[in-house]
Amino acid sequence: MFPTPELVKSYIAAGLACSHLEVDGDGQHFTAVIVSDAFSGQRLIQRHQIVYAALGDRMREEIHALSMKTLTPEEFQQRAK
Repeated sequence: MFPTPELVKSYIAAGLACSHLEVDGDGQHFTAVIVSDAFSGQRLIQRHQIVYAALGDRMREEIHALSMKTLTPEEFQQRAK
């Protein structure tokens, strides 16, 4: 059984406080927009590591690929303008 976007979203939300979280995908490949204060002052690779830590072993076992945009709330607000 492949994970659903809703399930992947719940995995991320359980391990990372997000002010905005969108996940889309087909069961193997997913895209996500993740907005969190935890990303403040972090480089891109560090932001991705935070998300991978939230997903834990699921990233190796259930989720084949995850493409993500990791933004601080301020960056998300600027993007919306």
